[in-house]
Amino acid sequence: MQFIDEVKIFVKAGDGGNGCVAWHTNKFEPRGGPAGGDGGSGGSIVILADPQLSTLLDFRFHPHFKAPSGEGGMGRDRYGKSGEDQVLKVPVGTLVRDFETGELVADLVEAGQRVIVAQGGAGGRGNIHFATATYQAPEEAEMGVLGKERTLMLELKLLADVGLLGFPNVGKSTFISVVSRARPKIANYPFTTLVPNLGVVGLSGSRSFVLADIPGIIEGAAEGHGLGHRFLRHVERTHVLIHLIELLPSDNGGERDPLGDFDTLNRELEKYDPALAHRPQVVVLGKMDVTETREAYPALKKKFAKRGVELHAISAATNEGVKELLEQVWTCLKPVSRDT
Repeated sequence: MQFIDEVKIFVKAGDGGNGCVAWHTNKFEPRGGPAGGDGGSGGSIVILADPQLSTLLDFRFHPHFKAPSGEGGMGRDRYGKSGEDQVLKVPVGTLVRDFETGELVADLVEAGQRVIVAQGGAGGRGNIHFATATYQAPEEAEMGVLGKERTLMLELKLLADVGLLGFPNVGKSTFISVVSRARPKIANYPFTTLVPNLGVVGLSGSRSFVLADIPGIIEGAAEGHGLGHRFLRHVERTHVLIHLIELLPSDNGGERDPLGDFDTLNRELEKYDPALAHRPQVVVLGKMDVTETREAYPALKKKFAKRGVELHAISAATNEGVKELLEQVWTCLKPVSRDT
């Protein structure tokens, strides 16, 4: 399924039905009085967070929504039928913004959470409401109120406890496939992962957390370079970041500089959202099954230690250090509550 995380939609609530001007016409009631009923209310547009959904794809192809209007009032004191609300289902983690003002309408972070984004119009009153002791034959009724209409921007931010970051092709997809049931595409070229992947990581004692693999971020991602600009929003809700680095040769033929990569990625986080750069990070050197990486690890660990950063080491291929890493991540998560 195609992953779509931002769409613009137009919504129009139903109009209220008009009130009715009518009179009792019973055979033996020549002056039966007013009998015009009220119009029905128009249906509202409601947005509902559905945990079964993971993309905004449906809205990309059908961006216009209109709720049914209320029926007009009728004679013999009969009220018009109200229009049904139209419910639009979105993934949990969707933000709803007014497209014109940028105002945040709702942040749907819980399954079943719902918000009325366009209120249906009220039905007009029939002439039965305007009769008084001195005005017994009112010839007036109210028009129904028009339903609200607006343009909205839906923006999906994944709900994950931990974000997995790293330059393209450093082994993020392999890692998440080893520690969870997520099965992302894995290949030996940059930008293999084109969409974020979610996986549930299980630990002993019924402990678990949700891990999000964010597509490769490169220098300049905050300005829109590479893929990172599109997907940096998906780490905004995370509590802890796993920063995966490597020593293997880079695309230009030279060796990657793990410390330089670490600094570059943190600069991109700082540019996008300063709060992200100060989020707890667990920094990991991957691919320890490679001889060159294993030999370079002690010196790299000392370099990072001078920055006050503990450098962990793993091999997703052999599972070396993976269990210890996950326990360290859990230790970082424990003090953080979901509503922080």
